[in-house]
Amino acid sequence: MRAEGLWHAAAVVLVRSPGGEHVYLHQRTEDKDVFPSLFDCWSGGVVAAGETPAECAAREIGEELGISGVKPEPLFTSVFEQPPIRCHNFTHEVRWAGPFVLQREEVAGGEWIGLEQLRAMAEDPASPLVPDGRIGILEWFRRYG
Repeated sequence: MRAEGLWHAAAVVLVRSPGGEHVYLHQRTEDKDVFPSLFDCWSGGVVAAGETPAECAAREIGEELGISGVKPEPLFTSVFEQPPIRCHNFTHEVRWAGPFVLQREEVAGGEWIGLEQLRAMAEDPASPLVPDGRIGILEWFRRYG
């Protein structure tokens, strides 16, 4: 799909602390095929054939962060087009206190950061946020922050 620049759907999840004042920011592994070693505030992945975005969101936070027993709440859809990546990101949110069980193949590490720190990172084009995640969180701040 990426090799041919095909449009696809992904589900992404913003993990917020129970009070909502912090977001879980994780670093992608250095061998990821897309945006290696960069930071992301969204956990997620490509929607599989026959899967809904909500099902994908729940599956991905389980696989990547070990989160289970919570239902991702749908937020909005954002579009990312930076060839060869062309994607409709179905955004979701969960509240989670932890613990996290990181999928070592995809997530190098992570930490809670405050919303204002995340906003500053997103607004700084030199910060090491993944490009699609930057677009998504800036839209989240526009709508909710």
